[in-house]
Amino acid sequence: MMRLLENFHKRAGIDLGTANLLVYIKGQGITVNEPTLVAVNNRTNQILAIGSEAKKMLDRTPAHVTLIKPLMNGVVSDFEITEEVLKHSLRQAGGNTFFSRYQLVAITIPTDLTEVERKSVEDAAIASGASRVKLVEEPIASAIGIRLPIEDPTANMIVNIGGGTTEISIISVGGAVVSRSVKVAGQQLSDDIIKFIKNEHKLLIGEPTAEELKINIGSAVPIDERLEMPIRGRDISSGLPKEVVVKNTHIKAALQKSLKSISDTIKSLLEEAPPELVGDVCEKGIYLAGGGSLLRGLDKYIEKEISVKTILVDDPLTCAVRGLGIIIEDPKNYETILSNQERPKPIDL
Repeated sequence: MMRLLENFHKRAGIDLGTANLLVYIKGQGITVNEPTLVAVNNRTNQILAIGSEAKKMLDRTPAHVTLIKPLMNGVVSDFEITEEVLKHSLRQAGGNTFFSRYQLVAITIPTDLTEVERKSVEDAAIASGASRVKLVEEPIASAIGIRLPIEDPTANMIVNIGGGTTEISIISVGGAVVSRSVKVAGQQLSDDIIKFIKNEHKLLIGEPTAEELKINIGSAVPIDERLEMPIRGRDISSGLPKEVVVKNTHIKAALQKSLKSISDTIKSLLEEAPPELVGDVCEKGIYLAGGGSLLRGLDKYIEKEISVKTILVDDPLTCAVRGLGIIIEDPKNYETILSNQERPKPIDL
């Protein structure tokens, strides 16, 4: 009987990212952590694979199979595919129980979404099995996930570097006082590497190889250790397979322009913020979250550029979904914060 009642009161938190989708189920914890990627057969419009299985096909598919990222820069670009991804994830997370409706689903969103974009996320979640949907801005969810005292009248600055966007907010009294969202994040860093290898080594590589370079030998600052990695791709001039060895200094050079863009946006936000909050940030530091923050030495890079202590949070990839988990476990305790996240409807004159 208790199990039956739990099914009627299922709650889920979904960190709906450009690169990864994570699901937290009330009472269970994080049950899904997969790439936000779908493989579709163009001839039949049939979905062939979702998540990890689809990622295995990246840059390896025949002409009639397309890999789709349903979110671009944190915004729903393909409503139907997003709906299918959410349905698949909620079924996977909830153990395919008979009762597929969720009483409450909390979803992360970028800070600068328009009303139309916010509505598209809500509609996709409702179509996927949610009775009620709450949208939570990514930095707010991350701050809750790392247990910052965001309801206090003091500043907490979060820089969340995801797959499609970097979300930057100064939070105080349960809401974001100033926020910025810049479309430079993990995906852009991978694109920078692909472009650099093409220009410097005359070699064409795909996204998976660029991701490996970024993770294995990438860095934001000079490091004492000399790292290198052999990669294979297609030679531009001959069209034949070719192998080259890439050094960590090459990858660092490739990433500098995008990293400068992120640090410049942080500076711009601090220039706009109230002076008292900037003083708090100077004292408490900047918290670095999101999967993109795992780039080697990125916390040191931002600390040097901004001249403010920068702290890489524990398990930065999951802190936003952990924040959603805290909310759905006790939503009444976070009613004030959730109401701060809701934008007022426009008034018809």
